[in-house]
Amino acid sequence: MAGALLAAAVVVLGAWVRLTDAGLGCPDWPGCYGHIYPNAGHAAAQSGSPFAKALHEMIHRYFASTLGVVITLLLAWAVRFRKDRDQPLLPVVLAFVVVCLQGTLGALTVTLLLKPLIVTAHLLGGLSTLGLLWWLSLAPTTRQLTEREAALRKFALVGLAALIVQIALGGWTSTNYAAVACPDLPTCQHSWWPPMDYRNAFVLWRGLGIDYEGGILANPARVAIHFTHRLGALTAGSILIALGILVAVRAKSRRLALAGRLLVFAVALQISIGLATVHWGVPLALATLHNAGAAFLVISMATLLRALWPTPAIGMVPLQRVDPPR
Repeated sequence: MAGALLAAAVVVLGAWVRLTDAGLGCPDWPGCYGHIYPNAGHAAAQSGSPFAKALHEMIHRYFASTLGVVITLLLAWAVRFRKDRDQPLLPVVLAFVVVCLQGTLGALTVTLLLKPLIVTAHLLGGLSTLGLLWWLSLAPTTRQLTEREAALRKFALVGLAALIVQIALGGWTSTNYAAVACPDLPTCQHSWWPPMDYRNAFVLWRGLGIDYEGGILANPARVAIHFTHRLGALTAGSILIALGILVAVRAKSRRLALAGRLLVFAVALQISIGLATVHWGVPLALATLHNAGAAFLVISMATLLRALWPTPAIGMVPLQRVDPPR
């Protein structure tokens, strides 16, 4: 649980760093201006960058490094007690691999000058780490699912895919500085279908040596990104709310029913934060909270998936269909 909470803090801190334009506050990695701790003299002498940006970036790195140590200890523990039936190994190994990739992406974020593809992948990796750690923190259940409950698994996987795509769209919107491209609601640029440049909006790779701080896209491309994110929110939100309601209605156990209700609440909360963020002109507090809402959505989905894939008990008879008597 502590590791999951730390991962959530790292995700929110990462958003805070990005939203305060501190992603290049330290132009080197893993140190800052060649030191483990930045000071005002280093920042002013080498780049003229405000010291606060360097401090923001290093605070995020300190938290991320601590998370890496925690996951490494979890891996050592899991390997040590791998023969214990109640000790999961594969999710811990996967979390360790993801956090190692996160370190690589963190370095590339700086060295490739905030390339949107890398920063978005970094966001997805952070939320994947959070989801895995939250999964591990939940107590497994051995209750056998009913046939109606087990049938929800395919729908849950569709919901998971929709959530991943929407989070990626959100990351792409943020890293291309497109959050303010549509300042009005429910229209965008006072139009239901504003002029948009999709040709340039979703180019994943534009070569090396380009500084993306502040964004490089023209406004029509940013509008296309923001508008697509809104459409994705409607689609993914509808899928996830339908999934949560269906789970709550079909569930025979209190745990599964609560997981469905939690997912519905998380979606409604995230949509409300998103609307408020646009309405109030993307203030820092609400924009950061919007990223925290994405983390809450990941936690809610992991909770639901954990309940839909219980751990079989020793000697449990597999789920079988029983035909009614004629």
